[in-house]
Amino acid sequence: MTDGSPKTAKDIRRFLTENPTKRARDAADSLGLREAQLVAALCGHGAVRIDAHPDRIIPAAEQLGKVMALTRTGDCVHEKIGEYGNYHSGEHAAMTLTEDIDLRIFPKHWVHAFAVETEGETGPRRSLQIFDAAGDAIHKIHLRDTSHHEVWPDLVQRLALADQGDTQDVADRVPTEAAKSRLDKVDTLRSEWRKLTDTHQFLRLCAKLKMNRLGAYRIAGHALARPLSPDAASQVLQLVRDAGIEIMLFVGNRGCIQIHTGPIHTLTPMGPWQNIMDPGFNLHIRLDRIAEIWAVEKPTQRGPAVSVEAFDADGGLIFQMFGLGKEGRDSRDAWGQIVAQLPTLKEEQLA
Repeated sequence: MTDGSPKTAKDIRRFLTENPTKRARDAADSLGLREAQLVAALCGHGAVRIDAHPDRIIPAAEQLGKVMALTRTGDCVHEKIGEYGNYHSGEHAAMTLTEDIDLRIFPKHWVHAFAVETEGETGPRRSLQIFDAAGDAIHKIHLRDTSHHEVWPDLVQRLALADQGDTQDVADRVPTEAAKSRLDKVDTLRSEWRKLTDTHQFLRLCAKLKMNRLGAYRIAGHALARPLSPDAASQVLQLVRDAGIEIMLFVGNRGCIQIHTGPIHTLTPMGPWQNIMDPGFNLHIRLDRIAEIWAVEKPTQRGPAVSVEAFDADGGLIFQMFGLGKEGRDSRDAWGQIVAQLPTLKEEQLA
């Protein structure tokens, strides 16, 4: 079933039955499919197509009690346990803001969604799964043993669509934009960068100068963006853990950015993966997929915002880390000292 021949929904279900421990993303890759196509094949066999708009899904998720929220890129998986709440709708951007579940949502990419129920060893495993037009996962909401399972049947019925077909058309993937710099605008970039008063102004500055984030970092100079040694990703996590400080750690895709706010306690490396395995927060990073990592400083009205940002070989952002700057929980000075310790990329390490 990996020879490029068409796969029927029945073929897909048989493959899943024969490979029960295979993760959905890996199973889809094995079949040459997108993950949404894999899940669609389960419609009528444990999956139900549901309205994908966050204005429907997030209020429904708020009824489920404590769940696990999962947002990923190809190289990083961000998992938080908590309750959804404090949802703010928006045509172009929406948010859900609780201490544990903190999301920035971009509704136009919430295109396909399913309520999925499969049998586990200790009972049913239930989740809401959202995909973009290309069939790639945007966000998943996994129920836990202590979630409000009693509301699930009614919730699914209210969200269900009339179309319950078991095949899924998908669009072509939009390629990641490669680093885009303008050396003729470097003086303007540096000058305007130093005038920033909010980190959100940075991408608008890049757009105005016809650059993007990584392209700007590459030409800004070490005072603003310093390239770090490849092992800085592991080092910064270890230093944060050892210092016991609170950080904000962002992981996102086109449709959702998920944020952890708090400390790091347990690091568990496994092969190419570095894993944070804390109660309430898990993170899994493919360290070997990090092609560039940068220490970046942007001015704001509340002082400099210092970040560590990792990118893949295509120029895609894998994660961002900042020091927490909340009143009464300000770790920015300690964070700045940690970032200052991280080794700069040596000339001979440049590709």
